[in-house]
Amino acid sequence: MIENSNENLQDINEILQVRRKKLSELVSNGENPYAVTKYEVDASAKQIIENYDNFEGKAVSLAGRIMSKRGMGKASFCDLSDRDGKIQLYIRKDEVGEDSYEKIKKIDIGDIAGVTGEVFTTNKGEISVKVNAFTLLSKSLQPLPEKFHGLKDQDLRYRQRYVDLIVNPEVKNTFITRSKIVSSMRHFFDSQGYLEVETPVLNNIPGGAAARPFVTHHNTLDMNMYLRIATELHLKRLIVGGMEKVYEIGRIFRNEGMSPRHNPEFTTVEVYGAYTDYNDMMTLTENLVCHVAKEVLETLEITYQGEEINLTPPWNRMTMVDAVKNYTGIDFSAIQTDEQARNAAKDANIAIENTDTWGTILNKLFEEKVEQHLVSPTFIIDYPVEVSPLAKKMQSNPRLTERFELFITRREIANAFSELNDPIDQRERFEEQVRQRAAGNEEANMMDDDFVLALEYGMPPTGGMGMGIDRLVMLLTDSPSIRDVLLFPTMKPKKIGEQS
Repeated sequence: MIENSNENLQDINEILQVRRKKLSELVSNGENPYAVTKYEVDASAKQIIENYDNFEGKAVSLAGRIMSKRGMGKASFCDLSDRDGKIQLYIRKDEVGEDSYEKIKKIDIGDIAGVTGEVFTTNKGEISVKVNAFTLLSKSLQPLPEKFHGLKDQDLRYRQRYVDLIVNPEVKNTFITRSKIVSSMRHFFDSQGYLEVETPVLNNIPGGAAARPFVTHHNTLDMNMYLRIATELHLKRLIVGGMEKVYEIGRIFRNEGMSPRHNPEFTTVEVYGAYTDYNDMMTLTENLVCHVAKEVLETLEITYQGEEINLTPPWNRMTMVDAVKNYTGIDFSAIQTDEQARNAAKDANIAIENTDTWGTILNKLFEEKVEQHLVSPTFIIDYPVEVSPLAKKMQSNPRLTERFELFITRREIANAFSELNDPIDQRERFEEQVRQRAAGNEEANMMDDDFVLALEYGMPPTGGMGMGIDRLVMLLTDSPSIRDVLLFPTMKPKKIGEQS
């Protein structure tokens, strides 16, 4: 944010001292800005500018942050930024009084003020407010940065998001769009008859996904608990209970690596519908994304990092076996044994373990050789059973499951199944996951006896889908990193005295 030179540090220290001195003088004169508890606001910058004909010549009351000031003898101009825009203030000494004008001249960029005045247009044609009263509502003791962009400052932008939001309007717009996307998703599911519910964040068992959990301890119960890695198993319990159509938008926690696509805590939506399957969930997912794009962006044709993406349905559908065959030439439908699969992987220079099977090798080939090609919206369907412990097997091929993942711009956006509702099969798959965990796979599922018990009461045929909301927001706001769409991404604390 500020170059790390002794000269600049000295300048900053002087600025900080000057601002604190101004605050002390205000307080000494009985004008402590922090003592103000309320200010009546009846208009915003955006309202005035977009509806000028209705506001021209009328008195308004505004509040916001002073972003610039320009003195012109007996008159001054300031730019005031509020929640949804920026507007120019025109301040004349003979309008506000000499004493007030002298105080206004001492305000700093970044100070928060309330003003009343009349809406008009300057000779240069700029919509402005002619101020008749100015109230300092909060003193800014830190200077705003002159420049706040580029790789050098990226880390600081994420750490001090509040400053990022102040000086970069496009950042604020990204998060406004994010809120609209989440709201649009709720409208969509509600209109489809799904009921929004809430399930526990603290779990006895981390289940519903292959991931390392965060572990905490409950003192009263004297037991370890886990921050949830998915909402799936509780939501399917509700299907057993007869709620039939449910969804949850919530925070998920996974104790894993960090990258432009991964943050330890993130937001998903999971939706489950009784008497549906993964084909229905494909249609639902397609309709959901199109609904959100049309409602929020008003278009199905978007650009992501320079690539044109058309979201118009129908989207491509391809089995994992066919996808691997198309991009590698290896036909897993003709491979029968695990040994043959291992040989095929070695020929393709894919690292494997001795314990890898036909299904896990097929999945590895897909992840390493195919995902990079999936730019346009594509459903990859029919995943191996080994990597799909909660999905129903295909009757035509028990090696595979009725599962899909949606890929756009080379990344997974959604994951869905025809949900496994056979309690005996589910217990066997959990037992296999337990064996993998004992062998050192920290991401393997634990045994969830209560979930199996729930299935024993009978769960109807059910389709379920989970979507990463952060990744969808990245796509629809053309954001390269997940940190760009998280208001407060996870960051390692800086040491005292460490510079950006």
